[in-house]
Amino acid sequence: MRRVAMGLLLAAAGLAHAANLADAQKHVNRIKAVSKEGAGNQEAGAAWKDLVALGIDGLFPALAGMDDASPTASNWLRSAVSAVAEKEKAAGRKLPADRLEAFVNDLQRAPAARRIAYELLSDIDSKAPERLLPKMLNDPSNEIRRDAVAAAFVKAEKLDGDPARTEYKRLFAAVRDEGQAKTIAEALTKLGVTPDFKAQFGLVTDWMLAGPFDSTKGVGFAAVYEPEKTVDLSATYKGKAGAEVKWKPHTVAIDPKAVKLEDIGVVDLKKALGHHKDAAAYAYTVIESDKEQPVEIRFGSITAVKVFLNGKPVFEHEEYHHGMG
Repeated sequence: MRRVAMGLLLAAAGLAHAANLADAQKHVNRIKAVSKEGAGNQEAGAAWKDLVALGIDGLFPALAGMDDASPTASNWLRSAVSAVAEKEKAAGRKLPADRLEAFVNDLQRAPAARRIAYELLSDIDSKAPERLLPKMLNDPSNEIRRDAVAAAFVKAEKLDGDPARTEYKRLFAAVRDEGQAKTIAEALTKLGVTPDFKAQFGLVTDWMLAGPFDSTKGVGFAAVYEPEKTVDLSATYKGKAGAEVKWKPHTVAIDPKAVKLEDIGVVDLKKALGHHKDAAAYAYTVIESDKEQPVEIRFGSITAVKVFLNGKPVFEHEEYHHGMG
């Protein structure tokens, strides 16, 4: 009788767990339906409460739900995970370390969700960082990668000579954080190694520039000047105030001592083309890949900017005299 009763209890518990997971997924889907404009907030709030009420059965569905969630929905899910974790802690129940570690090690999961799981794991297993970080120098999560680089840097500081150079080069190849990049670059420089910021951060340094063109009262942003119609690097154009404008080559000097990493590789149009007020200019470059692959192109400007890719406009932002963004 005891074995039969125990079997019934286990079966009932298993069915309840399965039902909870199914409910959790429904709640996650309701949260993910919220829009960035706020539509669906009331429904998301109710789903959030239902999800948190499930306790640990709601934690991992919430983490997994961040994989393809919008930023707004991710904030809801992140909050739900935190609430569940606090609830379990207050009840004296320990989160499942093995499941958290498995989630952290699943690189297919959203970097932000893996970071949350990593922090929860570190709270209950103080040895987790020491065990995991050495394998995470190239982690998709920049936050986890930053921790991995920081941990390795502490060990690298105890090295000298060639071993130190080798280790700092390895860390520089992995770094993405601005402060860490400068710190490691300084360490390399002291050891007689010049850090290659261009190669490491994929900086585009060779350009063809044309300008100035008229942008009095901002007319240049909407205007379609000749370089925008057809790129002909041998052409001569009529520029601002009738000035003759030709394409001129410009190579950006890399200064590893720049105060900010974002200052490295900047095309300074004032220095390259001269100081002109109410003016617009064009910068043209070719980026080649030896194979077909996904590419991320990052750019910034302290003034209005348009971006064209293969002759087609892909981005524009008309705002003047703001910070680099």
